[in-house]
Amino acid sequence: MFKKFLAISMALTLLHSNIAVARNLTQGEEKMTRAKICKDNYRKLFNGEALTQTGDDPEMMAILQKYIFGEIFTIGELDMKTREMITVTSLAVQQTLPQLKAHINAALNVGVTPFELREAIYQCAPFIGFPKTLNALSILNEVFKERGIETPLKIAATVKEEERYEKGLAIQNPLYGDEIKLAMSDLPQDMGADVARFLTEVCFGDFYTREGLDVQTRELLFIAALVTTGNTTTLKSHIKGNLKAGNSKETITAAIIQCLPYVGFPNTLASLKVLKEVLAKQ
Repeated sequence: MFKKFLAISMALTLLHSNIAVARNLTQGEEKMTRAKICKDNYRKLFNGEALTQTGDDPEMMAILQKYIFGEIFTIGELDMKTREMITVTSLAVQQTLPQLKAHINAALNVGVTPFELREAIYQCAPFIGFPKTLNALSILNEVFKERGIETPLKIAATVKEEERYEKGLAIQNPLYGDEIKLAMSDLPQDMGADVARFLTEVCFGDFYTREGLDVQTRELLFIAALVTTGNTTTLKSHIKGNLKAGNSKETITAAIIQCLPYVGFPNTLASLKVLKEVLAKQ
């Protein structure tokens, strides 16, 4: 009886030991995979090596690099070009200019064209104002000069002065209807109508009509801008606009999560909650 008990005990001990070894191997493989994905993505983006354990803060850089390039870049099915345009948009909105410069270079390295990058930054103006947009453009043009890209780039405007409202409304109305016009009604001296007209003419007439990015891409990048600012009210409207423009719920979700390491958890979680609310009503 004792021998039988001893044999069972030894078998159980061996089983637990094997499970522990397997678990440790699996965890090790996950860590290696995360690091490998990080290194591969980093080379493509920056033509350099990640996780070098050099510099003044190697621990922070290791956490950052494995998290962003080894994990965030695996969420959803966004291609690397789209991820970098989202990142450039978020950094331009934040005015984190040193990081913006690095990611403009990374975007060019993975195939985003100078024309696309310029349009991504131009269209930030209605959301963050012209001064911040000009700051971001100065960094963009600095990178262009360093890389021998001749500026100014070709003209992208497609509408005449007298067509701005008509052409802007043709894009705005299918996506947003009269939402802003109704929201701005009843202001003193009907000034709300002027604001609504400005939105149609500037945001949609001056920017959305430009060559370089289609409406579907412009809408997705606006998601990044709004997640970054934390403006969940406007975000709700633009999630609906994104769905109408043809972006799937999966694409929108991945775009919001792509912003996570750049804007932090509070803004991202709030944005994902808004997304869930919108999708629940679809």
